[in-house]
Amino acid sequence: MSDKAQQKWKVAIIGSGNWGSAIARIIGINTEKNPQLFDQDVRIWCYEEQFNGRPLTEQFNEKHENVKYLPGIKISPHVVAYPDLVEAVKGANALVFVVPHQFIPNICKQLEGHIPTTARAISLVKGVEVHESKIDIFADVIEQHLSIPCSALSGANIANEVAKDEFSETTIGCRDPRDAKVWQTLFGTPMFRVQVTDDVRGVSLCGALKNVVAVAAGLIDGLNWGNNAKAAIMRIGLLEMKKFSMEFFPDVRADTFVQESAGVADLITSCLGGRNRKCAEAFVTSGKSFDELEESMLNGQKLQGVQTARELHQFLKARNKVEEYPLFTAVYRIAYEHVKPEEITSHI
Repeated sequence: MSDKAQQKWKVAIIGSGNWGSAIARIIGINTEKNPQLFDQDVRIWCYEEQFNGRPLTEQFNEKHENVKYLPGIKISPHVVAYPDLVEAVKGANALVFVVPHQFIPNICKQLEGHIPTTARAISLVKGVEVHESKIDIFADVIEQHLSIPCSALSGANIANEVAKDEFSETTIGCRDPRDAKVWQTLFGTPMFRVQVTDDVRGVSLCGALKNVVAVAAGLIDGLNWGNNAKAAIMRIGLLEMKKFSMEFFPDVRADTFVQESAGVADLITSCLGGRNRKCAEAFVTSGKSFDELEESMLNGQKLQGVQTARELHQFLKARNKVEEYPLFTAVYRIAYEHVKPEEITSHI
């Protein structure tokens, strides 16, 4: 057995928002339960900000909870917050990325040279990186920057429900069967059921693209068009998700979209609840912009769906494929080109 396989995993969590804190709670429990697998020093990078007049990291470590992004939920005392990114990953060989997708490139640049080659990572990041006609999932971006293997976790996981230990499923995409088992042990609980596949790109793309469809579902709610219309949007959205993924990432497996929590289950829960649906409904009913709604409704969290719609549009335009993805295009045009929400079904 290699040194990499024998070595205990020392976990560092990069990101401490709503979802990052919910995951930190689970990681705290499971690292304590499995000391033969995991180092008991778990660090979490917390972007330093003031909350109620005091540094957020200071309050996290005193109260063992994220008082801003996940108040009332206790996190194990051996999960310790650090405001310095490099210090937070010191000695770690298992990195859990859970930050808004637009921050990943800069975070990876800061980490270059500080991560051992024997480390591995997992991305809980929802989104894609686009440079004109080139597109990547963030697990691949992390791999390219840090030269370590990166898996992906995504599923029907509204953070507050997971944090309250309400039952849910998730999917881990991992190409290494040995690492997959340890990731499953790190995240799995009786109430947070983890399934494993080797389709890393499929898991990642489902997590990114469903946010765009959830925006469309929220627009339908704001228009008060009812459940039939919303079901139609979800069906059309799932087909566009699958078509896009298989067209531009040929190794993605079709069954990921219907058999895994990362696929249809996450799409359903995101279209019924979640921040993208909620803000899109308010976009219709309030007349405010998405930027205004993000600031007023999300308590510092980021709205991923409209930004992903913009990135997809840039990519599809560069590939001359805009008209082949009418729902993705409609969400972009409503969000950024002042097209009326009522026109969402005109071209799909």
